Amino acid sequence: MPRPKNSTELIEAATSEYDKLMALVTSIPAEQQELEFAFEDRDRTVRDVLAHLSEWHYMMSRWYDQGMSGEKPIMPADGYTWKTLPELNLRIWEEAQEIPLDKARAELDETHQVMMTLITHHSDEELFTKKYYPWTGTTSLGAYLISSTSSHYDWASKKLKKAIKTWKG
Repeated sequence: MPRPKNSTELIEAATSEYDKLMALVTSIPAEQQELEFAFEDRDRTVRDVLAHLSEWHYMMSRWYDQGMSGEKPIMPADGYTWKTLPELNLRIWEEAQEIPLDKARAELDETHQVMMTLITHHSDEELFTKKYYPWTGTTSLGAYLISSTSSHYDWASKKLKKAIKTWKG
């Protein structure tokens, strides 16, 4: 799917990629949803992948709330830079280890809806004009929302498809 260039395309891409991801998760037999992936990686279970997505939604939501209130959000997170994303993602993974799969899925459903609400509350100009909001720096709000929705869902689907292939042998 091409990168969205307006709110309609962003809504369609986020919805489509999310629906594909959830259909994929649902297609995995319940007993396999709890299995570790048969390949080395940071995210090792379906739960890990879903919890990763919702945590990035939480971060995006905090950036948005702070930025829209006139503050300069700490991005990506306190103590981390865009260059240290592997360390941040590892921390996210570590914190997700106590979350049950059903809770991770419910949180993702909830945070996805928050992202969709953010998207629908903005015009194309507000979403896709670089530097429209000072807190987004040199990029656009839409770019952040694409990264935290459709692009991230696509990443998650690819990871789960790889796991499914290894389980099937």
